[in-house]
Amino acid sequence: MDLRQLEYFLAVVDQGSFNRAAASLHLAQPSLSQAIRNLERELDTLLFHRIGRRIELTESGRAMITPARQVLRDLETTRATVESVKGLRTGRLEIASMPSPAVQPLSAMIGAYQRRHPAMQVDVRAVPTADAVVEHVRTGAVEIGLAGTATELHSPDVEVYAVARQRFVVLAPPDGPLRPGRTVALEDLAGLTAIVAPRGTRARQLLDELQERGVPVRYGVEAGHREAILSLVLQGTGVAVVTEAWKDLARGAGALVLALDPPEYLHVSLLSRRAPLTPGAQSFLDCVLEQEPPAK
Repeated sequence: MDLRQLEYFLAVVDQGSFNRAAASLHLAQPSLSQAIRNLERELDTLLFHRIGRRIELTESGRAMITPARQVLRDLETTRATVESVKGLRTGRLEIASMPSPAVQPLSAMIGAYQRRHPAMQVDVRAVPTADAVVEHVRTGAVEIGLAGTATELHSPDVEVYAVARQRFVVLAPPDGPLRPGRTVALEDLAGLTAIVAPRGTRARQLLDELQERGVPVRYGVEAGHREAILSLVLQGTGVAVVTEAWKDLARGAGALVLALDPPEYLHVSLLSRRAPLTPGAQSFLDCVLEQEPPAK
């Protein structure tokens, strides 16, 4: 069964005869009759009683009218929706992002995109680790993702575009043991309490590696939400290792922002699914890559 057969069936119902239906469809009557007979064979039931030059609907034919009309209405709705999104007159795009890349560069990406397509709604889904972002994109839960990793990300399951490299910094309370105007090494965190990011993030890996080297840094709180981390730092609960994307926000809140020396970096990658993208997702990708060409 195909949509053409349903259209032919409803034309016969509405016109009351094969001849009038064929004329309304600008179709030869034998072609219309053959299409209806093919439909009846596929359904293994008669839809019309043919009495001389008259036709009457069978019980099966009458039962088919409402669902056939609903299918065609749904098709028109689908076509209208696709055309609307294709022109980006309206629509919704969901993006999975880790917390640090969501501060930057994602906020700038979304700003540029919405200036170009102001009717599009963008929703950001918080995802704690790079592996989880890849999985969200690979499985089609979202079409676009943003992930940060220790080295440039490579995955056979999704398209990957390197878009930024961010240096890690240490956030500390203004009246704590670390002093402003200096750089710090990770080893300088010995004896301090750390507010740590969730497992699987590069910020957490840096502190895990520090502990494995025997440096006595204590994990006080695990948190992934930037407002929670900043609040804990400012209350003197501990220090936090985050990317420089946070520095303006942290300084504005009153925290110390200290650069790491030697530096450690987070490589930020934009991900998209390998299957053809919807117009909203493709336009986001195009907009970002125009503004931010992939890093070499």
